[in-house]
Amino acid sequence: MTSPSDDFEVLVKGLNSWNLPKGPIPCELLLVGEAAFPVLVNKNGQVLIAASRYGQGRMVVMSHEGYLQDSMLAQFLCNAVGWLNLSPGAAVGVHTSVESLTGILCDSGMKVQTTDGLQNSLGVYCINAYNSSLAKEMIQFVKNGGGLLTGGQAWYWASQHGRDKVLSSFPGNQVTSVAGVYFTDTYGGTDFLKVSKKVPKIPLTVSFGEDLSQDQQQLLDGITELDINTGGLPSQLLVHGALAFPLGLDSSLGCFLAAARYGRGRVVLAAHEGMLCAPTLRPFLCNAITWLAGGQMGTIGVNSNVKKLYSLVSERGLKCTIESHLTAGLSVYCCSAYSDQEARKLHEFVAEGGGLLIGGQAWWWASQNPGKTAVADYPGNHILNPFGLSILGCSLKSGRFPVLVPGKGNYHFRSALSQFQHEVKGSKVLAEGWQSKLGKDCKAFLKIPAEGIPAYASLHRFLRKVLKQTGLPHVSQDHPVHSNSCEATLLHMATELAQNGTDCFSLIRRASNGTCPSQLYSPGPPVTMEINGTSPDATVWVSTGLYLPGGFTANIMMPCAATAGLQVQIGCHSDDLSGAKKLCRAPVVIHRCCLNRPELSVSSLWGGLIYVLVPKNSNLGPVSITITGAVPAPYFKLGETSLEEWKSSIRHYPVPWGELATDNIIFTVPSEHLQDLEDPEPLLHLWDEMMGAVARLASISFPFPRPERIVADVQISAGWMHSGYPVMCHKKAAGELVNEKKIRSNGIWGPIHELGHNQQRQVWEFPPHTTEATCNLWSVYVHEMVLGIHRSQAHPALTPSHRETRVQEYLRKGAPLKEWSVWTALETYLQLQEAFGWEPFTQLFTEYQTLSRVPNDNAGKMNLWVKKFSHQVQRNLTPFFQTWGWPVKEEVAASLACLPEWQENPMNVYLLMNN
Repeated sequence: MTSPSDDFEVLVKGLNSWNLPKGPIPCELLLVGEAAFPVLVNKNGQVLIAASRYGQGRMVVMSHEGYLQDSMLAQFLCNAVGWLNLSPGAAVGVHTSVESLTGILCDSGMKVQTTDGLQNSLGVYCINAYNSSLAKEMIQFVKNGGGLLTGGQAWYWASQHGRDKVLSSFPGNQVTSVAGVYFTDTYGGTDFLKVSKKVPKIPLTVSFGEDLSQDQQQLLDGITELDINTGGLPSQLLVHGALAFPLGLDSSLGCFLAAARYGRGRVVLAAHEGMLCAPTLRPFLCNAITWLAGGQMGTIGVNSNVKKLYSLVSERGLKCTIESHLTAGLSVYCCSAYSDQEARKLHEFVAEGGGLLIGGQAWWWASQNPGKTAVADYPGNHILNPFGLSILGCSLKSGRFPVLVPGKGNYHFRSALSQFQHEVKGSKVLAEGWQSKLGKDCKAFLKIPAEGIPAYASLHRFLRKVLKQTGLPHVSQDHPVHSNSCEATLLHMATELAQNGTDCFSLIRRASNGTCPSQLYSPGPPVTMEINGTSPDATVWVSTGLYLPGGFTANIMMPCAATAGLQVQIGCHSDDLSGAKKLCRAPVVIHRCCLNRPELSVSSLWGGLIYVLVPKNSNLGPVSITITGAVPAPYFKLGETSLEEWKSSIRHYPVPWGELATDNIIFTVPSEHLQDLEDPEPLLHLWDEMMGAVARLASISFPFPRPERIVADVQISAGWMHSGYPVMCHKKAAGELVNEKKIRSNGIWGPIHELGHNQQRQVWEFPPHTTEATCNLWSVYVHEMVLGIHRSQAHPALTPSHRETRVQEYLRKGAPLKEWSVWTALETYLQLQEAFGWEPFTQLFTEYQTLSRVPNDNAGKMNLWVKKFSHQVQRNLTPFFQTWGWPVKEEVAASLACLPEWQENPMNVYLLMNN
């Protein structure tokens, strides 16, 4: 299939100007869906001529019937008919309503037939937009491969029949709307028209008389509250189409119910399929089905995947059937959004007048498909995106929400974007909370692939224009940006546009701080290296020791056979800050792309260190990679990097970030912390020793299957530090990571605490009680076994007096399990360790790695731990754990009664004190 760009070239071939006749007053055309594209747009952005596809055929729509009959437009009319005719040699049928077109086409040598009817033997049919008697025939004609050329204006019809009926009732719209083109009641201007060199932009908003708030009113009639506590966690919805609108919003403008018109039909979308079967939503569901039917009296088909809806609806006397798929004769079809097998059939069903009630969530799919984007790849969105609705991969909380007041300025993506144009010029026009919501919606919308789809590409072009006018906002620790601000929205836009292929350099050179990266960096020569492309256990970030400045492009070459599954990543600051109230950097600064061909160019708006990502289960072996266009960064690998080169040059490389690495841990810190580090080897030997201790306690192999990473950032998503791959910390904490003397004298509790988090395992964790407790076992172990710092000195909370007071206070309250957490919970484990040593822990951590049939609930897991630890130390620990408030079952206590009593139980002392 040819692209809209190719089609546009054919349609305007040979045109130097648009010679529209002066008399006719056209109307503006409204374009929706993924197939329609503008051919002629005036200086005000109004579409006057459009083209589209439907089924196997094509349409060209002109905004006045006079344009079909004027010889001044002969060149375009001949181009249009030639493009529309997919059956070479087939006659062109010209309806008597545009009879003058016959002569124009005949003069160009076309085979023309004047007719009032429509014959399937025709290749193209030409008719004005005022006759609906042939609507069904024309739709089928186009669907089967025919071409339709039509024209008309709807402003006069609107004056006779009402502006509020144009989209749904104007005769021409009965046909063209199936292909996403509507005549509107708005006058179109014809001054200063020029032939565009590429497909013109679809306008962001179009004024039309039909009030969608009337649809909202009908759908929400009689409802005061929407209770979506249906037992499932809903996704957020994105409402992005010109004829789509929200029905249910939470307090943060997160959408969970939405609807849209599309073609001659209608759609209602719920953010979880459970909402389609919820008794609490029965009034809404009945309203929805009535609205979706649009007056049709046909059967309501309920797919078996939402069969509980059947009883809810049939109780209201509506004619329903259970269906396994979309069948003929239905007026409304109800289904979940988890399969796209019938996507094309559903599009045609709705376009030709059917009603679709559909629901589903995408957050689970997103969690199971890392690296993919729900808005683009989730099956339900292959159905929904053309309707102007999408299900996002993020969730929102269930609850009970007040009903929207129709027509009262409810949030809508397109109207918010339109207002945003004025906001960036200094006018405060966006309502409270809209700015933050708009930034997130832009981020989501821009993930829909836009190539070859004018509806999306037009919005990309609009946003690029806004960014080039405003420049890239300056954001830093010294110049933070509020999340509910124009600057934050622009940061979201810029990041996503850059990831979608917009020239990063053109964006960054307009940075408001006035710096240009080409003035600071000069790319070095090509660098060839060999990386290990094998990783059986987990995805590995392989450092290249290179840095890509913001706006620059790197070229990456690899052997053809070696690319399978590998990715390149620019930047290591992987925290997404979209939820932060204040930004000290852009919300997302890393950029990943697949190394799916032997040569790849990659650029980054924000710049960063360059990594190759080797996925879990990769078995590629050694892979050679050559990178051109990057600059060297400070990088020292223990046992590999020359100390002399480090001292003389490497540590002084003028890029903002550098790395120190061993086989077990890698630190990414600001380069300023590396410039004065003459010899990293003692520091890295110490860290390797500490990592060895981490592995010993966790009972895992050493060296680590992949090195742990700790990355310093100007801002992180949670806390002072947080665990994960990588462990993230604030820039202010970077200095302590690379200061050997301070580590040896003062310890380094926080980073080991986070590395301890990475060793926690669900089978022996009891969240939320132990989440911030058992990770500290590693901090205690490393401080005592490697640094020689006793636990009482390693952290202020572990002094003897603090520990004793904590236990007494806990027992005084009656040992409430809900308060058994953090330091209180850690105390339980420390008492066991002080009595029995570390070996029982290492033995159990080993055993738990292969243990099967572990309970899922806390009580079950706690009872298993009581049994396992008791048998490991050959003591009956039931009284000990019961004193701590653990829910030890009678049968567990009975099974351990044969073991010797634990005479030295440290809790006995506290019990005596309390008595």
